Amino acid sequence: MSTPDTVVFGSAGFIGRALVARLLEQGHSVAAAVRPGTGARLLSWLDGRDLDLERLTVLDCDITDPGLGALGAAALDDVRDVYNCAARFSFGLDPAEARAVNIDGALHVLRWSADRPRLRRLVHITGYRVTVPDSAEHDYAVGAYGASKFEADAVLREQAAAAGVPLTIANPSSVLGPGQYIGLAELVRDLWHGTLPALPGDSQTLLPILDLDYFLDFLTLLPRQPDTAGRSYTVLDPATPPLPEMIGLLARHLHVRAPRLTLPVGLVARLPRRLTGVDAERLAFIAGDRYDTSAADAVAARAGLVQPAAETVLREWANHLVSSRFGATEADPAAGFDHGLWVSGDRHTPEYVLLHGLPTDSEAWHGIRTLLDAPTLAADLPGLGRSAPRPAGPDRWLDDLMAPIEGRPVLAGHSLGCVPVLRYATAHPDRVAGVVLVAPAFLQRGGSRLARTPIATALLRRLPSARLATLLGIPAGPALESARANLRRPRVARRTVAALRAAGRPGAHATARRLLDELRVPVHVVTGSGDPLTAQVTAPVTEIPGAGHYPHLTHPEQVARILDSVGKDFTDRARRREETAAGR
Repeated sequence: MSTPDTVVFGSAGFIGRALVARLLEQGHSVAAAVRPGTGARLLSWLDGRDLDLERLTVLDCDITDPGLGALGAAALDDVRDVYNCAARFSFGLDPAEARAVNIDGALHVLRWSADRPRLRRLVHITGYRVTVPDSAEHDYAVGAYGASKFEADAVLREQAAAAGVPLTIANPSSVLGPGQYIGLAELVRDLWHGTLPALPGDSQTLLPILDLDYFLDFLTLLPRQPDTAGRSYTVLDPATPPLPEMIGLLARHLHVRAPRLTLPVGLVARLPRRLTGVDAERLAFIAGDRYDTSAADAVAARAGLVQPAAETVLREWANHLVSSRFGATEADPAAGFDHGLWVSGDRHTPEYVLLHGLPTDSEAWHGIRTLLDAPTLAADLPGLGRSAPRPAGPDRWLDDLMAPIEGRPVLAGHSLGCVPVLRYATAHPDRVAGVVLVAPAFLQRGGSRLARTPIATALLRRLPSARLATLLGIPAGPALESARANLRRPRVARRTVAALRAAGRPGAHATARRLLDELRVPVHVVTGSGDPLTAQVTAPVTEIPGAGHYPHLTHPEQVARILDSVGKDFTDRARRREETAAGR
């Protein structure tokens, strides 16, 4: 364990943990100050990020305590740089609670920093709205968060000057990156769920954004540039589009409808909160003000630091929000929208391409993908899960998905997902090594019970998880929760039921069987003993004892072993076919 040269207060928070990681990447030895009980959360987040954790010291710290708890008792005389990322950020805070952290806590950090014999810089992080003197959020009657940050800004400057502490204040706007789920994220959540009928403000309303990675690099520049001491910097992206344009951009990326109506902030403030869902403190941040970023831009320019395109930042963050279900689960960093199709995994060299059945989405393959020692690619079917409807031909989307792929992957489909697999493999036998059909509904006992239920759409949207699991025969877990969340979005449940009913028609079964008969690549069928085939097939069949219609969910280890074995066989056979063809 090396001697820390840098301390980060609030290290378990969204910005703090990312700053700890960036400082470690840069070779610093860091003391991470965390609220008691949150150290394990920080270490869990840092785990697997290829960092030298031998240079990390985690210390409990209560900044509301003048002595700062365990950190205050630690020998940290070699510390040169101190970052205070600790803050109580929430709307509706009790004023005493807000002041205890955002003002008193910040002063405790300042006084502790003043006692560091080698101190080079104290960097304090606050917010961009403190630069607007007449803004409503400076009033405790409007909200304690903004008011306490505004008050702290003036007090810190005064006391740092009196104590001779080299203080730099960074005033960021909404910092966007993995883990940011409040503020603007709540607007995006409502947009995604179809519950954003109107936007507060007007065409000039601005909610400026800032890329997390850019801000981290900016923060680490400040102690290295001596002339930044004693100054404040408003840090945001001047290219941030006005709010209606921003929401329109996000709506196009997510393939959802953007609200066309804007309502004056004053009118929204007068409406009952039970109608708007917005309190006065949030509305105080919705304004048409513009901000002078020239000082921060000059600091960045001296180091060659350039902001990424705002549109790219917004799209990547929106992918993260949808993947994590707005903070409800761990995000998949390899997932995102591609022309309205939700895809996850290796876009160019997957060994397996996996298509889900109904009413699940591509999350149903998560367990299998973690067990397979091979790159995979999964997608939500068009109009289902998170994917937008595709008006083109029935499988044009699959042509687009497969187009960038090099090599010949194995195509695997479950239930309804078997049909596009068969259509593609029949039309493009030279593009796939083989096909695996998991519980192919067209070879089983008949249409879904759910599809025959008159109130199927309502059931899918409203049933709690336990009852939905029982009705569908799907085990409780992440796959069910992902499906349930998507089914509650506008029109997804209706499209799911329509797809189930269409797939259950006798003509659809006959078409799928004909495709199977015409297939010119190897095929293997996987089914469960509780949901056996009712039609004869010439292809090899593996029946998993005790499994039903979702063997990849109930028996993932067995299905993964089958895919691994069959996939290697298919790939070997494809290679031999290619060698034979090349020798002619």
